[in-house]
Amino acid sequence: MTNRTSLLLMFLLGAGVATGVTAQQRAAGTAAGTSPPATVADLRRMQPVSGDAQAGAGKAAVCAACHGAQGVAIAPNFPNLAGQSATYLYVQLKAFRDGQRSDPVMTGQAATLGDADMRDLASYYATLAPKPTGHADTASRGAQLYLAGDPAKGIPPCQGCHGPGGLGPQPHWSSAPQPPWATYPRLRGQSSLYVTKELGDFKNGARAGSSNAKVMQGVAATLGDEEVQTLSAYLDAL
Repeated sequence: MTNRTSLLLMFLLGAGVATGVTAQQRAAGTAAGTSPPATVADLRRMQPVSGDAQAGAGKAAVCAACHGAQGVAIAPNFPNLAGQSATYLYVQLKAFRDGQRSDPVMTGQAATLGDADMRDLASYYATLAPKPTGHADTASRGAQLYLAGDPAKGIPPCQGCHGPGGLGPQPHWSSAPQPPWATYPRLRGQSSLYVTKELGDFKNGARAGSSNAKVMQGVAATLGDEEVQTLSAYLDAL
């Protein structure tokens, strides 16, 4: 079975739960000190989102305090937003607002946003130039895991969903079903601290509010601390 086919099967199986929370998920959320979401957003049929980027620029003043004036985070514990897919950003804002994702700051900020606000903000950040990136060691263990995975450990290649350059994936030219590419994030140049934290949240069940999160929970479960560190360092340097 090819890596692409394996990933597609993982996506279809892992994303199959559209609503409800299992006892296992509830226990994982309790252990992590969080409350699992009451529902799980099914992103498999999510259509591309667009908004008024110019209007979004006028609404982004508060966001700049953490994510920077140009969408490049002011500290490594915050994500870079510049150049992300508008659809991905919209989905995350909606998840914070609707309680499918939790954060001490973002939950409160998103609570005041209407649908048009979220579309405008997402579209604005999608137009900004991404953070300039460096040169990662393509022979490193992190590169190997990202590009090829580790079949012996059941680790799938990250590029299957996030693209070979960490820029987000592109649709494939085949008759196979097309996953909702626009809901997957750009990882290139995200800080190792932020990536490490998010992989930990997937692993311990703190992030469980969408079908994509279900896929990532399965992926993160295959990663040990060393794999998380090497992958995070690779993406930071990429």
